[in-house]
Amino acid sequence: MNLKAKREQRENKDNIQQFSLVRKLSIFPTTNIVIANMIGAGIFTTSGLLIKDLGHPLVMLALWAVGGIIALCGALSYGILASAMPEAGGEYIFLSKLFHPLFGFLSGWVSFFVGFSAPIAASAIGVSEYLIRAFPGVVGGETTPGLLIVFKKLLAILIVALFTGIHLRGIELGAKVQNLLTIVKVSLIVGLIILGFSLGEGQISNLFTFSQFKFDLSGWKTIGLCLMWIMFAYSGWNAAAYIGSEVKKPEKNLPYSLLLGTGVVIFLYLGLNLLFIYAIPLEEMKGVISVGGLAGGKLFGPVAGRVISIIIAFALFSSLSAFIILGPRVYYAMARDGYFLRWAAFVHPTFRVPTKSILIQGLIAIIFITWGTFEQILTYMGFSLGIFPLLAVAGVFKLYHQQGLRRKIKMIGFPIVPLLYIFAGVLILILGFLERPIPSTVAILTVLAGLPIYFLFARDTCH
Repeated sequence: MNLKAKREQRENKDNIQQFSLVRKLSIFPTTNIVIANMIGAGIFTTSGLLIKDLGHPLVMLALWAVGGIIALCGALSYGILASAMPEAGGEYIFLSKLFHPLFGFLSGWVSFFVGFSAPIAASAIGVSEYLIRAFPGVVGGETTPGLLIVFKKLLAILIVALFTGIHLRGIELGAKVQNLLTIVKVSLIVGLIILGFSLGEGQISNLFTFSQFKFDLSGWKTIGLCLMWIMFAYSGWNAAAYIGSEVKKPEKNLPYSLLLGTGVVIFLYLGLNLLFIYAIPLEEMKGVISVGGLAGGKLFGPVAGRVISIIIAFALFSSLSAFIILGPRVYYAMARDGYFLRWAAFVHPTFRVPTKSILIQGLIAIIFITWGTFEQILTYMGFSLGIFPLLAVAGVFKLYHQQGLRRKIKMIGFPIVPLLYIFAGVLILILGFLERPIPSTVAILTVLAGLPIYFLFARDTCH
């Protein structure tokens, strides 16, 4: 190591010792971060794809309810973990302390590419798609398809850069922006559901128009794949655990925010899917990704397509902002422990946020936008995000049996709740792999690629 590198390492170490994350967030902004992190691209893109595979609206609604129950079991389990270990980092902290730093590192490695950077890119691409749909005149009528794609990517990159800049200015400003975006998003979704059922032109009979669904091996593989997509839409139920070092009264506010946020999102998701089915005949819904815009057009007429597009754009703004808040706290925690690039633990002395982690996350997201499509990013994320939460929830049992903690842990439904989450999660991964082996294998390879990187950092840490 040369003299300059040693000096930079020493400066970063001094920064970590002098500046740390500060507990400034109450239960309201923490719950908002959970809600914003959950409601994103998944709910607005998957229902048409689910109907195409299932062919049965009632089965689809049942799976959305099952996914919500699984997410709620995960949130209850994470509430216990976050109360016992109220630090920034989420699964990285839980797995490192309860099992081994290797598992914590691999969860952070996956989070770096799949958990945060990829969803930021997907959300930004989604925002650009819906904004262009809402305001087609911005790009002009003579734009070629190639130029239109370039314009959408540039707009997505600009969006990532804008929100990265906002969150570089500190958690308080970021939380205020997040609160506003989340309130607007939830209000718009609730308004859409109420107006859709009260004033929209739909058919309740759409619920009972379906093709027969067989619960054979093929049917169960389809269910596993569909639940994998649905759990991607629910991903974020664990969001508050990633900012544990910045939450006031974490032993109380962390579990409550996880439960409240997840509960609100379950009701919103079921309401939205009921509205989609009410608005759109089965055959017209199959395979449609922009199902929200189609539903708005069916309910209120063609002009509503633009309005719904703006609503979805706001929803994706909020989730994108939440991802940008959460991800850098994982990289910060890993770097602080010596298992990631050391400078990623740098905390700005004025704004008290992990500045360099925020910047590198934004850069990776921009690379995803440049080289990938929305569909490619979305498919890749489904399998990847289901692996390490399973290990973290399994850690509840180890935590429970640690000396001195058994009497302190009070968990609703223990041990049924974590066992249900683990059983359902493993089954979804197995069935999803059988149905879509190629993207699932790529996700597994992403995890394995982190092994040599871990041992490289571990060697440097030992030295």
